[in-house]
Amino acid sequence: MKVAVPQHDGSLKFQTQSSAIYIHDLYRHTSGLTYGAPDSSDQVARLYPGFADPPRRGDKQTFIEAITKLPLAHQPGTEFEYGFSADVLGAVIEQVSEQRLGGYLTRNLWKPIKMQDATFHLSEWQRERLARSIFGGPLTGKPQDIELLESQTKFDCGGACAFATVGDYVRFGQMLLNGGELDRQRILGPRTVRHMISNHLGPGIKNKVANVEAHRAGLGFGLGVAVRLAGGLSAVPGNPGEFT
Repeated sequence: MKVAVPQHDGSLKFQTQSSAIYIHDLYRHTSGLTYGAPDSSDQVARLYPGFADPPRRGDKQTFIEAITKLPLAHQPGTEFEYGFSADVLGAVIEQVSEQRLGGYLTRNLWKPIKMQDATFHLSEWQRERLARSIFGGPLTGKPQDIELLESQTKFDCGGACAFATVGDYVRFGQMLLNGGELDRQRILGPRTVRHMISNHLGPGIKNKVANVEAHRAGLGFGLGVAVRLAGGLSAVPGNPGEFT
């Protein structure tokens, strides 16, 4: 893949990728992949699909083939930026495990800690219970809908496709707080959890966490989670060591 560098005249200059994209980069969002934003001033973001588009409009192979034809937003391992890293990571899990991601997670996470409703593909009974947006947008008054809720996804994407209840999510969070165990079911080793919730954005990596979500100023990023580094800086109160 090439790395796109925006120029002052609005064009893009392409550089050779200087490093491979490692699994580590996918976990900490330093892969160089980004999300699409058609109205963005960022020329690279305009080339990418929106985060909810691939799972709704194509299968996994179509997504992978499309993403590999796009330029990276930056050199791998140099900048934190949210993008399709988690979706690619899910595809890697499928390739290694030789299972669909939903089947792998059901067997190794959701079922052992009794996340009863966690799934990528809703049953009709579950669909009737979906939380939905209010009809009229509070700012515009126009009708609202979330298209992803109205149709089944084409593949089990790791970035934004799974459903669960608040209760399921609380059990997942409690498992992590317990160091990888819940109700005597060990999911992760405690050293693995400590490694996850450590900051993995070293001094050579541009930390853009607060650029994405302003209230996360002062936070770093671990393996799939943001990690609080200081008591101040963030717009919301908290303590060093928090992860989210």
